[in-house]
Amino acid sequence: MIKKSTLERIISEDLAAIWTILNAEEKHLIADNFVIHNFKKNQIIYAEKDEPQFLWCLLKGKVKLFKDGIGGRQQILRLYRPIQYFGYRAFFAEEPYVSTAAAFEPATLGTLPMQLVKQLIDDNRQLAWFFIHELSKHLGSSDTKMVTLTQKHIRGRLAEALILLRDNYGYEDDGETLKIYMAREDIANLSNMTTSNAIRTLSSFVQERILTVDGRRIKIVNETMLRNISKFG
Repeated sequence: MIKKSTLERIISEDLAAIWTILNAEEKHLIADNFVIHNFKKNQIIYAEKDEPQFLWCLLKGKVKLFKDGIGGRQQILRLYRPIQYFGYRAFFAEEPYVSTAAAFEPATLGTLPMQLVKQLIDDNRQLAWFFIHELSKHLGSSDTKMVTLTQKHIRGRLAEALILLRDNYGYEDDGETLKIYMAREDIANLSNMTTSNAIRTLSSFVQERILTVDGRRIKIVNETMLRNISKFG
C-alpha cells in the first residue's frame, strides 16, 4: 500500500502538466482517486469496443495504440512515452474505444475516473484548455500520418517511423542506438507495410550505411540521411 504522502509526491511529479493548474481541493481529489497499475509486456490495457472509464497516464515503460485491420493485421496508430495521457478521447466523444492499447514493455500506469475528470473540467476552464490542446496535437499528428501512409514510398514510411522512435524515445548512452527494441513485425505495423518489406527496407538502409542492425537493436549512424529520406519519401 502506498502512503498518501508518497502518492501525492508521485502524482505531483508525474502529472506536472495538469498539477500546476489545479487548486488545493482539486489536488486532494486527484490524490484520493489516483490508482497505480502495473502491466506485463503485451498485456491489454483496454480493448476496442470497451467503454471508456479512465484517464490513463503512462508513468513508466512504453504503450502502443493499435487497431486490427484486414486479415488480423495490426496498424500501430500511436506510441506513448512517459509522461503522456491517453484513453480519454472516446469518453469525450461518448462512444466506445475504436482502438486497443497495450503495454509494449512492462509498464506502470496511473488512472483517474473520467467522471471525476469531467467534474474537474466543469469547474476549471484551464483544465479544459489542457485537453483541447492535447487533442489538437493528436489530430495534427494523425493528419500528417495519413498523408505519410497514403503518399510516401515504403522507404519514406520506414524512415519516418524510425525518426518517430528516435524523437519519442531517444538514444542509448552511445548516442546512436534507439532506446526501444521492436520486432520486425511491429516496425512493419508502425510503417503500414508487410513484414517482408520492412525487413528488405531495413537491409537496404544497412547497405547504404544509414543504419546498423543487431537483432532488435537499431543504431542510426546517419541521421541526416534518414531524415532526408523521411522528408522526401
